[in-house]
Amino acid sequence: MLRPYLCPIRAHAYILGPSDYTEAVPHRNRTTDLAIRGNLRSAAVVVLILALPPAALNGQQAQPASSRYTAPVITDTSSLKGPRQPIFFRHDVHTGQDLIPCMYCHSSAAISSEPGIPALQTCIGCHQLIGGSTPSHQAEIKKVRDAWRERKPPEWIRIHALPGFVRFPHMRHIKALGTHTCVTCHGDVQHMAQVSQVSTLRMGWCVRCHIKNNVTRDCSVCHY
Repeated sequence: MLRPYLCPIRAHAYILGPSDYTEAVPHRNRTTDLAIRGNLRSAAVVVLILALPPAALNGQQAQPASSRYTAPVITDTSSLKGPRQPIFFRHDVHTGQDLIPCMYCHSSAAISSEPGIPALQTCIGCHQLIGGSTPSHQAEIKKVRDAWRERKPPEWIRIHALPGFVRFPHMRHIKALGTHTCVTCHGDVQHMAQVSQVSTLRMGWCVRCHIKNNVTRDCSVCHY
């Protein structure tokens, strides 16, 4: 079932009206219409929450506009670390500058062993309206819109991977450490124009973290 598209950026918190779904969701039937209307009513409360600055949603004090991070303008991507993705998705713009919480896009990480890839539907929720402020941003956002129209999700290149004999249940780590600790393994993503692997993810690195946090080091915890 399609959920209402909600944008977490304060300036763009909105819910699509029923008429807006005609273009975004072709071939609707009566059942889909009724489901959408029900979701729209239930989501009204969510808009009030999303109207707050994301920092406030995390229990943090909102930063003054003058002290907020501004992502740099990048004209040459050849020197950036990490693989080039099919869409130049800038975490430093979304998370660092716009303060979108990690869990808005990566919500499955809190309830699943695998973090999953954000659905294209999540992206188009904002970028139906947000078209970009520079030609380079507009070009990348066009790729998102084209992918949505053609129903062909981007084939993202995986960056963080573990051997098949290792289990890393994301939901357990987030439950124990909190949703703000993604940087422990993934690095300072909110300041990365292009994400790259910064931690070794080797056994010794993991064990040191378990020792630091005084949690079990039993082999069966990660190898089963």
